[in-house]
Amino acid sequence: MVAPPTKQQFPEEDELVLCTITKIQMNSVFVHLDEYGCGGMIHISEVSPGRIRNIREHVKEGKKVVCKVLRVNTERGHIDLSLRRVTQSERRQKSEELKMELKARKIVEMIAVQLKQDKRALEEMIVAAAAKKYKSLHHLFQAIGKGEASAAKLQLPKDVASAVDELVTVRMKPAEVVIKRRFIIQSYGPEGVEDIKAALQKAVQLNSAVRISYEGAGRYKAAMNGPEYKATEKLMQQVTDTILKEMEKKNGSVEVMKE
Repeated sequence: MVAPPTKQQFPEEDELVLCTITKIQMNSVFVHLDEYGCGGMIHISEVSPGRIRNIREHVKEGKKVVCKVLRVNTERGHIDLSLRRVTQSERRQKSEELKMELKARKIVEMIAVQLKQDKRALEEMIVAAAAKKYKSLHHLFQAIGKGEASAAKLQLPKDVASAVDELVTVRMKPAEVVIKRRFIIQSYGPEGVEDIKAALQKAVQLNSAVRISYEGAGRYKAAMNGPEYKATEKLMQQVTDTILKEMEKKNGSVEVMKE
């Protein structure tokens, strides 16, 4: 993991931070907080669950680790951290956040080249403007990519704001997932074709985002786009349940296949 340029302020309690282990003592580990440019300490009790006989079996100098901030004393500049309280999912989350932040900084670099401005000065300007409303640069850029924010509303020069909105909209556009289902539907009633049509229409009425097409021989395909897998999968399941329920009322049969 590579950290983005350092921030100026101290981290907040419970925040996840990327650290580099700088020194190991018998009962403590000293680290450098890569994103903040300051130091912190992990007590041996916060390195790993259970009793630790040899602290060097758990940590190594120079290794990058994700820690959780326990306490911050801004007057003394002391930051107490925990390694053991960070879950695997939180490590993945932090890693993804760092990747997104680095992507955002790369976009700023591209804007600097485009406008023929100093990269560092431009980055500081945009980061300072973003910090007034957003936790980080990539949070601002993600909001712009979703159409929920605009750099034009920040206190930035017009040419900079325009370049940010234009490039970020292209580079940070949310990826979409596609959920698909295939159905083999049979109806044994006197109005079988109409019964199937009615069931499919009800499914579409439930969620207009679903696209249903006929493939022949009682086979149908349903597809739905969405910004997030679990939410889109849930909506597709509702569509599937509707088709099953409606055909059950008509004594029909439905075979469902996932893709």
